[in-house]
Amino acid sequence: MERKPHKFEKLPVYQKAQELFDLVDIIAEALKEADMKEHLAAQMLSNAAIIQAKIAGAEGGGLYSLRMQNAVLIKLAVQDMFNAVSFASMVNINEEDYVQLMRDKVEEFRLVFVDWIRGFDKSYDIPDNWAIRFDTSTPEQEKLEELMFDEDKFLERFDDERFEDDGNFNEDDSDERPDDKN
Repeated sequence: MERKPHKFEKLPVYQKAQELFDLVDIIAEALKEADMKEHLAAQMLSNAAIIQAKIAGAEGGGLYSLRMQNAVLIKLAVQDMFNAVSFASMVNINEEDYVQLMRDKVEEFRLVFVDWIRGFDKSYDIPDNWAIRFDTSTPEQEKLEELMFDEDKFLERFDDERFEDDGNFNEDDSDERPDDKN
């Protein structure tokens, strides 16, 4: 039985990522025997796989900030992959010079990638406490941040001395913390 392709596999950006992967596979096979061959081949192939996985991840999550996080990781993986190909060429451990071919494929991918991320819905997002996407100086943002879960504030409420030796919560101490007693 033939596997039905996932929706993201039909996207032009994913198809270009597959072309990058196929080219990297050929380049990795063409590396001459050398101490660095396995390392470079693994680096190139793992980055090519990361690109595809992050496209799938971005398509699986709808939040703008999560999609952009995946997009940044894709960009870094493409750069790392290209750097490995360039390095292999510089130290002459590949049979042919694949740098220009890789540069052309990366540029093709980049153009499709840019179109892809421009299609992300910027209005479908929530603050993530990292202030990368949201301007924390606006009153609207301050209100949103007040509503967000504050892990430190939550954990402050739990104090070992509030629990009796038998593990039961001592309600008498619920409003006092040991530091506050003077």
